[in-house]
Amino acid sequence: MTAAPLPEIRSLPSWLLGRAAARGRALVADALAAEGLKMWHHVVLSAVRDLAPVAQADLGRGIGLDPKDLVGVLNDLQSAGLVVRVPDPGDRRKNAVSLTEEGGRVLVRCEEAARAANAELLAPLTEDERARLMDLVRRVAGTEADG
Repeated sequence: MTAAPLPEIRSLPSWLLGRAAARGRALVADALAAEGLKMWHHVVLSAVRDLAPVAQADLGRGIGLDPKDLVGVLNDLQSAGLVVRVPDPGDRRKNAVSLTEEGGRVLVRCEEAARAANAELLAPLTEDERARLMDLVRRVAGTEADG
């Protein structure tokens, strides 16, 4: 039996974290696909729920999505009846985005699917190990306060 290639690279925390992140993204992406959505659809729905009504430009800045890409995601979500864009009452040159009732229902299902996918990702760990891992990853990511 031969050793796995690239032992030096495979020993790097950055490589291991990247592999774990890729596996987690794939599990969540598969779970969201069952709802007919992609990762950015879920992110946008969640941000709209938390910020609505939110100016489209503020939404894009808040989630770090390029304005052109955001327009495509919003077009998908609006076509599916999950969000509405109306002129912003504070500045009619801007669009304000809000969830529809159906968007709220779909978001709840997406959140459940994402939680289940993450439970699958962390299944090899005990509850204590999961909590410890989350604490350590937050610290490494520099997001300790995001809790």
